Amino acid sequence: MSRYAEAHISPKGPGDARPTALQVVQDEGMTDKLKGKVIVVTGVSSGIGIETVRALSATGASFYLTARDLTKAKDALDGIFEPSRMKLVEMDQTSFKSVRAAAETILADTDKINILVNNAGVMAIPDLRLTQDGHEMQFGVNHLSHFLFFQLLKPALLAGSTPEFASRVVNVSSSGHRLHGILASDNYNFQNGNYDSWVAYAQSKLANIYMANQIERLYGARGLHGLSVHPGGISTGLMRYMSEEDIQGFMATIDPKVIQGMKSPEQGAATQVWAAIGKEWEGKGGKYLVDVAVAKPGPDDHDMTSGLTTGHTYNAEEEARLWKDSLKIVGVEDVE
Repeated sequence: MSRYAEAHISPKGPGDARPTALQVVQDEGMTDKLKGKVIVVTGVSSGIGIETVRALSATGASFYLTARDLTKAKDALDGIFEPSRMKLVEMDQTSFKSVRAAAETILADTDKINILVNNAGVMAIPDLRLTQDGHEMQFGVNHLSHFLFFQLLKPALLAGSTPEFASRVVNVSSSGHRLHGILASDNYNFQNGNYDSWVAYAQSKLANIYMANQIERLYGARGLHGLSVHPGGISTGLMRYMSEEDIQGFMATIDPKVIQGMKSPEQGAATQVWAAIGKEWEGKGGKYLVDVAVAKPGPDDHDMTSGLTTGHTYNAEEEARLWKDSLKIVGVEDVE
């Protein structure tokens, strides 16, 4: 049982007794324990990306931090950024070319990476929009760009793994994955019509889980592990595509208990930080985490506010299909 289980029983809203990301680092005894290690975090210009860096910086590790807008990222990381051990890298996740350039920049500096936190994301884009490479925006940004980034950094992640601290990939997913499964291989981009912003979001977030599970399946024995997490309900820049009216309407449909379950960004980053440095996850992965614990099984009720797994959260056959298709889409070979 998680040491934080009791704190999550009756939440009282943002800032209550539930742990912050920094508290997790301290409770795990990881303060200054990762000096010489390298951590890569995507999406550090807003929300829980900032708090993830703030907490993980206490480990003493070195960082490569990616963002589309470096000026915005510098402002967001004011008071956290340490030039001596942190480097900002421009990466526009709507462009495979930009992802490749970012990976090249990082690999020019280091041949070993210990932790990759795929944190960046977009949500509920109201109309069908495509990335620069022609893919539905949420699937492209949330999944495909991170998949390509991982593939390019994979040799360094494998090289960075040691018997004392195996390398980890942490994919930030969402309870939104419960709404819908992965679409057919010929319809990832809604080529057949019927675009739905929430179905698109659900597909992208389930893809994050499937990618992490498949990393564990393919590379766990080689010291590279994959985990996925639901941060919780947090009001961040992720909602920027939703109008105020849409947000109010969405909140009006939610049970008051769910509102009480909302977290601060500092609390929202706790589960992904636990996945990244928690001793519980040394040498293992392939799990979907919620509230600093392994998510428990739940019904197939399509409830996007639930912290439980659903029938399609784990599906080896679908995970393998998505992996194979993703390799083809991003144009890389999965060399073992």
